[in-house]
Formats: sequence, structure tokens, C-alpha cells
Amino acid sequence: MALRSTVYKVDLQVADMDRAHYADHALTLARHPSETEERLMMRLLAFALHADDALEFGRGLSTDDEPDLWLRDLTGAIELWIDVGLPDERLVRRACGRAERVEVISYGGARAEQWWTQNREALTRQHNLRVLAIEPEQGTALAALASRSMKLSVSIQDEQVWFASDAGSVCVEPRRLHDPAADIGEAR
Repeated sequence: MALRSTVYKVDLQVADMDRAHYADHALTLARHPSETEERLMMRLLAFALHADDALEFGRGLSTDDEPDLWLRDLTGAIELWIDVGLPDERLVRRACGRAERVEVISYGGARAEQWWTQNREALTRQHNLRVLAIEPEQGTALAALASRSMKLSVSIQDEQVWFASDAGSVCVEPRRLHDPAADIGEAR
């Protein structure tokens, strides 16, 4: 008998001062049987960072040709491709060829650091790729907020992401590993 996905219902209030985006989002997420709650919450973090009515979750872990989240325009062209975790470097490069912008949100402590060390040279050649890292304790704290029915408020300011719920609050500060757009801004 195959294991079924677990459904999570999320009422997400986003106040993103960095992008001037303020909206409520009613989300339904399916957690694959092999997916951890930490990974589920990383997908939710990715959604909050790029919240948009057109942002969609991909089909999940079993599909290599789709991201965890993506934003497509009305013609179907991919504006933003987001993967969480430690994706294969070849898949990330392929995504960079298919999408206007690509983002990877890595997490997992030492494994994430090893992934970045092994793939840094190839990935830093991609000019439409941003790679962020989440510290292990922040990922663990975020996972502790997970429940099958969540009401979360997310505030984003100065690249700090605050999640608040009845279960508590967590501050996540994504660390930039690669961001050509920021490098251009800093060079000016």
C-alpha cells in the first residue's frame, strides 16, 4: 500500500516591506511521505519571500522537470524558478536556461556547506541564479511551527523574515551565497 501525502492548510499573511507586498494567501500544501516538515517549511519560506498571486507550488519531490515553486507569465514563460534543498547542479543549470530568474534556498548545515563547496564553481557562472543558505537552527525552529492547519504572519524587512503563529515566532535571515544582481548593485 502506497503512503499518501499529508495535506497542510495555511493562512499566510505577508507584509514584505522590502518589496512593498502586503497580502493574505490561503495555501494548501501536500507533504510527500519522504518530505520532512523542515523542507515543507522551507517551501513556505520560499513562497513568503516571493509571494505573488501567480506563484505556484510544483508537483513535488518526484518530478525533476519542475521546481518546488514557480512563477509563470500569461504566455507560460517561466519568470522565476525556485528549488529548496540541495538540487543537482545540472538541474539548476538547466533551470537557468529555462527561466528568467532561478533561486535555490539551501539548508541542512554541513551537508549544505558541502553541496555549495562542490557546486560553487559551476553555479557562480549562472548570471540569473541566486543561492541562499538557511542556518540549521533557523530551519529547525521553523519546522517547529509546522502543523496541519497553520495561521502564520510573515514580516519581511531588511532581508529578515519573521514568522509568527500561536506556536511562537522565528526569525530567519537567509545568507546570500551567490547573487549577481546584488553584486551589480554593490559595485556601483
